[in-house]
Amino acid sequence: MMGVLVRNCFSIRIKPLPMQRLEGLSKLSGAERYLDDEPLEGSLKGCLWGMTVRSPISRGTIKRIVYGAGFDWSTFVVVEPGDIPGPNETYLIENDQPVLAPGYVRHMHEAVALVAHEDRNLLRRAVASVRVEVEAEPPVLDFRVAPHADQIQRGSDNLIKKLRIKKGDIHAAFANAFKIVEGEYETGAQEHVYIENNAMSAWIENGANGDVVVVRGSMQCPYYVLNALKHALKRDETRVRVIQAPTGGGFGGKEDYPSTIALHAALLAMKARRPVKIIYDRSEDMAATTKRHPSLVRHKTAVDKNGKLLAQQIEVILDGGAYVTLSPVVLSRGIIHAAGPYTCENVLIEGKAVLTNSVPYGAFRGFGAPQTIFACERHMDRIAHALGLDPIEVRRINLLKDGQTTSTQQTISGGTDRHALLNETLRVSEYDKHKHESEAFNKTHPYLRRGIGIATVLHGAGFTGNGEVYLNSKVDVGANPDGKIEVLAASTEMGQGTNTVFTKIAADAAGYDTADVLVCVPDTFRVPNSGPTVASRTVMVVGKLVERAIDDLAVQLGQNGKPLRGPSLKKAITAWHAKNPGKELKGRATYTPPPNVKFDDKHYVGDAYATFAWGACVAHVEVDLRTAAVRVLDFTAMQDIGKVINPVLAKGQVQGGVVQAIGWALTEEFKFKDGGMLNNTLTNYIIPTSDDVPPIRVVFHENPYPFGGGGAKGVGELPMDGPAPAILNAVAHATGADARAIPLTPEHLLPLL
Repeated sequence: MMGVLVRNCFSIRIKPLPMQRLEGLSKLSGAERYLDDEPLEGSLKGCLWGMTVRSPISRGTIKRIVYGAGFDWSTFVVVEPGDIPGPNETYLIENDQPVLAPGYVRHMHEAVALVAHEDRNLLRRAVASVRVEVEAEPPVLDFRVAPHADQIQRGSDNLIKKLRIKKGDIHAAFANAFKIVEGEYETGAQEHVYIENNAMSAWIENGANGDVVVVRGSMQCPYYVLNALKHALKRDETRVRVIQAPTGGGFGGKEDYPSTIALHAALLAMKARRPVKIIYDRSEDMAATTKRHPSLVRHKTAVDKNGKLLAQQIEVILDGGAYVTLSPVVLSRGIIHAAGPYTCENVLIEGKAVLTNSVPYGAFRGFGAPQTIFACERHMDRIAHALGLDPIEVRRINLLKDGQTTSTQQTISGGTDRHALLNETLRVSEYDKHKHESEAFNKTHPYLRRGIGIATVLHGAGFTGNGEVYLNSKVDVGANPDGKIEVLAASTEMGQGTNTVFTKIAADAAGYDTADVLVCVPDTFRVPNSGPTVASRTVMVVGKLVERAIDDLAVQLGQNGKPLRGPSLKKAITAWHAKNPGKELKGRATYTPPPNVKFDDKHYVGDAYATFAWGACVAHVEVDLRTAAVRVLDFTAMQDIGKVINPVLAKGQVQGGVVQAIGWALTEEFKFKDGGMLNNTLTNYIIPTSDDVPPIRVVFHENPYPFGGGGAKGVGELPMDGPAPAILNAVAHATGADARAIPLTPEHLLPLL
């Protein structure tokens, strides 16, 4: 066993190292082949390149498409809306988003037509020559302003979704408040900036029931893509196949959008009867695909003289963009997290997502929670300031304890001591030391100011409410003739370590060495629908199904209902195949909710999540008063994510989330003109570099969750929730600047100094 020596004065012991990342070497060495790296051979022999013709304006009626002179268009494959075999709809929550604009456009860069050719350079020139003539109509470009009559495009008010949470009686609480604190908080859009841009290939194969459309590409949710293809192409699951290619990052950006590019590639391949690849460049990907929802959150809070929350009235508004996409469920998670990890007996939260003529907004790490938690945690500091109290003490007096209820009246349980977690965060971060040192530093430096800030957060693990029940996820574990087992799940590896973690969970459950566990590439012809790779559910929900599928297999082969494990299981598998040559042996598990978890989807009352992950973080910053530049000097992230399956991978997830949140908080500002993104390159959309990343201390509080795979609760999203408010709280401590909007670029901070 590999390990590290740990010495003390009494003994020498071996501390095992975590399992190494299975795909790490191929990625570090550059051996991994992403879609754009793959040679045009095999299924891709004779491949054409595809590109998209896009709208030049944000809203209007298409008058005509003019294909440029100087090109022999008979050598190109062109797809327009009339070539779609089924409904011109992208299947998702609502089918309002067209595959190709059906005579009108609702956002800049909306797909209007598709073009393919074997010469990639000629294709680029030809597409650049196409002119889409559109009669402009008044667009909605500001989600904070009520639309005029001629801007209405959905219902009577452009409303996408409205939700409400009510607990207690806020009016009586406000009437008896010691103080009422109000505030308005804004967050901007954010680009995913995954390493690999959106990419998809498609080709036609022969099948038992006719030809089969096969798509392969960079994605998070193969069954989302499958359902979209079935719907728009009018085919059943026997004539559509989806295979995940190695995926270079997603962060939510490859949850829903791959359905669109998959449909585009499939339509071109069907018309050409040849394979097609569509590979976006960075500027197209940034300009045309989904982003994090911009938000406006208003807080009105009643408190007593000690800072105890008596009533919270919260209004949440999200910019949904031009189509529904995932806005209803992003709003749902946003309002459930809006009251933070605090107890309060009287709560009214009202949320809405509204339509604009911006690019559709979709999934992004945190899924609505970062926006509302940012507002909550800035507001908690402002409450402390209004009362002349320490922000730490205001949090201590209000932090949820087991037995108390959330805004949806969910009773908190599970044994995590959130006060102890907060205290440990303060200790590890040396909060008091940095606070005193910062105050002393500020007295002696005329142009620099230092400060420290904190945020305490929660994140619901898995799908909201009854979402997991509706998904009805399934996992198979196949048993091979050589005795090895294979995990068959639709969960994707996109840089977060799914394959490594599934291998570890399966090996532990079966009593196997990790070398005897395989993880199947998600392929809808081979793996069941285990749900999307989102919502911090992969390890918790799907990992638990892996364990249960192995239990099923072990019971099938056991005697008298006693399951087999380890060498006995392996021996039984080989013996079964010897008796049943050519047959399949599988264990299967289907999702069942933990006991006593109930949620009223209509009234938003009850157990919004089976469990929560908890966290706290501390940011130490320096502000240059001359330039208004903010630099994060030090960061501590305390995370309660259940059992940590692989500490190295989990730590990387947290560090990556912190860096992504630093960018959202300080530098990643969208520049729009007429609804289109102006800064759609990485030269003018500023993400943090290594020079901007502080030392990040990651500390895990382990409290295993019995209904999660290996005892885990999920780690992907929690790290995104707290850094932005902690940083702005630190800026306020350093300078007194009451900043309430992000990104806090120098241009926005300078007027506040």
